[in-house]
Amino acid sequence: MKKAILATKVGMTQIFNEDGVLTPVTVLQAGPCVVTQVKTVANDGYSAVQVGFADIKEKLVNKPVKGHFDKAGVSYKRFVREFRFENAEEYSVKDEIKADIFAAGDKVDATAIAKGKGFQGAIKRLGQSRGPMAHGSKFHRHQGSNGACSSPSKVFKGKGMPGHMGAKKITVQNLEVVKIDAENNLILVKGAVPGPKKAMVTIKETVKSGK
Repeated sequence: MKKAILATKVGMTQIFNEDGVLTPVTVLQAGPCVVTQVKTVANDGYSAVQVGFADIKEKLVNKPVKGHFDKAGVSYKRFVREFRFENAEEYSVKDEIKADIFAAGDKVDATAIAKGKGFQGAIKRLGQSRGPMAHGSKFHRHQGSNGACSSPSKVFKGKGMPGHMGAKKITVQNLEVVKIDAENNLILVKGAVPGPKKAMVTIKETVKSGK
């Protein structure tokens, strides 16, 4: 991997190309991310670049993290992540990674925590079918049969049932970068990206490139 950046989700809109074709896009406020540490094979056992994103107040940072940022000489950040760049040794502490690391036409993978939907039934959560909705029916939106009675006398693990829905890490792969606004650090990606507005999104070059 050679390209990656942290971003926050601004929202969705639509743009038109030169031929007048409409494209739905997700707007991402990407970076600038500052390098807080460069990890090497000799010192850490692997090669990676640690970056921080989104400034926060000093009072919101605990002492160990505060010391880490003070040692790097950078401002306090809300998000800290590592990227295993192939060219990690080319980076130095305090270097900035901005939206222009990507270009229009690049394919990326977007990772974020999906919107939480709370406790949901099997119809909404798993797409199961409902029963008849007539007055005499005693089965409307219930789960239905969960298994046999005397044999095997249990419900097998993995059975789809009502439960907590959403709030999981989701990665959407092979999204196309439509436009880069380097001046405002914006990346416009074709299609939808997981997470609510203001969610932190990790943008990496796609692993499906060339397939």
